[in-house]
Amino acid sequence: MKEKEIIELLNKMTLDEKIGQMVQIVGDIFLMDDINISTGPLKDLELPDEMLYNVGSILNVMGAQKVKKIQDKYLSKSRLKIPLLFMDDIINGYKIAFPIPIAQGCSWNVEVIKKIAEISAMESNISGANVNFSPMVDLSRDARWGRVMESIEGEDSYLGQVYAEAIVKAYQGKDVSKLGHLVSCVKHVAAYGAAEAGRDYNTVDMSEREFRQYYLPPYKAAIEAGAEMIMTSFNILNGIPATINKWLIDELLRKELNFKGVVISDYGAIEETIAHGASKDERQAALNAINAGVDIDMMSKVYANYLKELCQEDKEVENRVNKSVLRILKLKNKLGLFENPYGNTDEEKEKKYIMNKQNLKEAKKLTQETFVLLKNKNKILPLTKNSKIALIGPYADNNGITGSWSMFSDRTKNHTILDILKKRIDTKNLLYAKGTEILREKDINRILSAEGLPIINIEDEQEKEKYLLKEAIEIAKKSEIIVLAIGEHYKQSGEACSRSNISLPENQINLINELYKLNKPIVMILFNGRPLQLNNVEDKLDGILEVWFPGTTGAEAIIEVLFGDVNPSGKLTMSFPQNSGQCPIYYNHYNTGRPHVTDFRYVSRYQDIATESFYPFGYGLSYCNFKYKNLKLDKNKMKENDIIYVTVEVENQSDYEGYEVIQMYIQDLYGSVVRPVKELKGFKKEYFKPYETKKIEFKIDIEMLKFWNECLEYKAEEGEFKVYIGGNSVNTLEETFELY
Repeated sequence: MKEKEIIELLNKMTLDEKIGQMVQIVGDIFLMDDINISTGPLKDLELPDEMLYNVGSILNVMGAQKVKKIQDKYLSKSRLKIPLLFMDDIINGYKIAFPIPIAQGCSWNVEVIKKIAEISAMESNISGANVNFSPMVDLSRDARWGRVMESIEGEDSYLGQVYAEAIVKAYQGKDVSKLGHLVSCVKHVAAYGAAEAGRDYNTVDMSEREFRQYYLPPYKAAIEAGAEMIMTSFNILNGIPATINKWLIDELLRKELNFKGVVISDYGAIEETIAHGASKDERQAALNAINAGVDIDMMSKVYANYLKELCQEDKEVENRVNKSVLRILKLKNKLGLFENPYGNTDEEKEKKYIMNKQNLKEAKKLTQETFVLLKNKNKILPLTKNSKIALIGPYADNNGITGSWSMFSDRTKNHTILDILKKRIDTKNLLYAKGTEILREKDINRILSAEGLPIINIEDEQEKEKYLLKEAIEIAKKSEIIVLAIGEHYKQSGEACSRSNISLPENQINLINELYKLNKPIVMILFNGRPLQLNNVEDKLDGILEVWFPGTTGAEAIIEVLFGDVNPSGKLTMSFPQNSGQCPIYYNHYNTGRPHVTDFRYVSRYQDIATESFYPFGYGLSYCNFKYKNLKLDKNKMKENDIIYVTVEVENQSDYEGYEVIQMYIQDLYGSVVRPVKELKGFKKEYFKPYETKKIEFKIDIEMLKFWNECLEYKAEEGEFKVYIGGNSVNTLEETFELY
């Protein structure tokens, strides 16, 4: 459809039809034989009866047959035959669950990120999705926040920019209407990851400089990559909820960043501005949101019930409605839905493509790059198949390893570690015991009751825990090595899953302590959706492999890494704290006037724990032993238009082949505002043969030295800088240079 035709269509629409395009509801209601809003699933939304067949989009309905049925039913009662948009949360895959986003980021491999996005897009697109609520590029510095699991970049803005661009382009392609592509809805604008105390939906308060320097760039990169949709966040920014923040949406996104696409609220967020105290009632919430520039109201009743009278009272509101509807219609047109309302939905392609062998094989390979080897004392890993292994832990024979957002993936089809290990080694060398539950009854019931789910009752829980522990100790005594599969419950991370204490569950810590007494080597496989406090167990473990929630092919990938078929190469994108009291903690912090460089009392430090992180940003071991040497700059002074070429030699001093992530950081030693101790400005993931040495080159240009200065101008300042290169943010070589 040409733009002229779209405008003609807009002019034919009644005001009710226009407002309907700006309303999003759940889609299952359209599958009911007898739709009755007053008693059905939409009762709480209190929508007008006539609104149902005017709504413009629906939420989280997937499957080609379902989607076609809904689209047919809707269009049969739609006066102008404007097709529905189907929007979904494909956070870490559709039917194939890939590692959760924080794990994907730990690959430090843009090709891995892109390939996961491509497979996810194809699976979901042929199953009916037009829009995916991904990527989440909220900078996340506080491990207590449950949604760090969705943060592709973790605590680093530069990684966020690189990954955001890659994902948006992989989802949308050059033509978003083509097979295997869908609209990328970038979320959550803005600064949602900075919620105070790590508590979801909480207040965000920061300076504009901090916001522009670190939190805004990933969103900006996504917009520049062509993202067609943006979702607003639940939090306030500058004292105003993001969803009604005119400066954020109209001034910054629309005018400064030139975003031309559709803005959608998060679930119920417009109505929630009343609870914030920023809107008096639903009518004012609707007015505030439309004036700010929100095009679609997700799952609240304020647009449906109040936009019409607001338009009738004020011509400017109607003009804003027309602009919003035009953006929505243009998006539907880009997707080709006016010509083909089903888009690329295809039952036959579903049968051939979804969960096929090639994609599962690819998924396992991609998953292996996301694991981070945190400890390998005395080279306990890789394991040998001749060792007698005691496999212990609540995740040893557990297929719930896909994460809390894998709502479309069938967990029952996942293999467990025990399944795969039985195929790998002689059964006479394999012993198994559960050891303990993931959580004790009171802890899991606290989670279940908050979700309105039935609580569980474990009879004689203490006796059962003692029995499981005794069983684990007995088999551990017969083994040569203990492989311990433990971690968070998948319901402990994700939306509304903030935690004040990010230690392992008490019963799991008790299991570690008791097994440690046997004086056997212990390798821990760690399942989790956030950095955890490990300093209370680390000294009892010989090996730690961080696997996050690894997804459908996770068990196969884990076993191949444990036995050395694949060399782990992941690096952390979030610092692991000493304990929760350090949060938020991040590598690119500012120096204080009294930095902690000694144990002198009057410096910025803690009395009871170390100041630095337990595992730093960028950290990750390998079966290889990499040595860095001969860091050189081709010159030590540069002007604005110059480039400094930096080289470093990296040597693999081992019999193993593998990948290393070489990281370059820069520090501005002094400026008109305080500058961070270092910032990531480049990285390369390189493959090394045994005993191979490579010379790695980076470029330093003026863009890497720019920042938001005291006048909120984005520019570089003359002065001295340090460049650091190494395998993580702490263990680096360094040189100095000057900008003049």
